[in-house]
Amino acid sequence: MRTTLNGIEVEYSIDGDSGPWLVMSHSLGCDMAMWDPQMPALTGRYRVLRYDTRGHGRSEATAGPYTLDQLADDAAALMKHVGIRSAVWVGFSMGGMIGQTFALKHPSLTQAVVLADTTSEHHATPHSVWDERIRVALEQGMAPLVQPAIGRWFTQAYRERQPERVAAVARTIGRTSVDGWAGCCAAISGVNTTSRLHEIACPVLVIVGEHDIGTPLASALTIHRALPDSVLAVVSDAAHMTCIEQPSQFNRVLRQFLDARVALHGSTEDPCIP
Repeated sequence: MRTTLNGIEVEYSIDGDSGPWLVMSHSLGCDMAMWDPQMPALTGRYRVLRYDTRGHGRSEATAGPYTLDQLADDAAALMKHVGIRSAVWVGFSMGGMIGQTFALKHPSLTQAVVLADTTSEHHATPHSVWDERIRVALEQGMAPLVQPAIGRWFTQAYRERQPERVAAVARTIGRTSVDGWAGCCAAISGVNTTSRLHEIACPVLVIVGEHDIGTPLASALTIHRALPDSVLAVVSDAAHMTCIEQPSQFNRVLRQFLDARVALHGSTEDPCIP
C-alpha cells in the first residue's frame, strides 16, 4: 500500500487481522521485507504495520540530511493515516534509534518499545565514520558500501552457511537510494538520547547480538540501565542482524515480551506516559 504524508510517498503493509498493533521499523539499507522472518510468529495474535523508511525501499527519497525527529514524525503521520491510536514500536538498529525518539516525542502513541541491535549514543561508530559513509555514497554510489556492511552485519559462519540469504540483503543495500542512505546516516549520527531514556515509562525490550560490533552489548547495557522498565536479551551466535541470522531466538524473545507485557496486560489504548 502507498500513501502521501509529510510531503513524501510512503510504502507500507498491514499483516494480521486482530490484536494489539505493532509498528516495525527496519535497519539502515534495508526495507520492510527485513521483517519477513518475524511475520509467522506475530500475525496470529498481533496486527503489524510495516513501512519503508524515508529514502528506503519504495518510499520516496528527499534530499538530506534527515533527522531522527523527522523520521519519527513520518511514522506518527503514518499511524494517524492507518487509524492507530497507540502501538508497540519494534525498531531495529536505525529503527531503534527512531523508536527512542518516537517514544520521547510521541508517548501517547507508544504502548511499549522493542529496541534491537541499536544504540542511544555513538561510541563504537563515531560521527566521523558516518561522515565517511555519506561521502562514499555521494561520490561513488552504494556499491562500495555493500560488502563492508555485510561483513559487519553477519557472522562469517552465517555468510558461509546461508549465501543466498546474505546475497538478498546485499542486493537491498545496493538498491538503496543514495539520498536516502546519506540522509539517514546523518540522522543516525546525531542519536543522543541516553540522558532522556528515563522518561520512557512503558515496558521496553532491549535485544542485542552476541557478536554485534556496530551496536555492541555495551550499547545495549547503556540503554537497559537507563530505562525504568526494561529487560535485556542477548541473541547467541549472531552479529548485528539478529532477526535474520537467528530468527528463532529473536522471535521467541520478542513473543515472550509481547505476550507477557502487551497482549495479556492492557490494550493499545494504554499510552507510554507516566
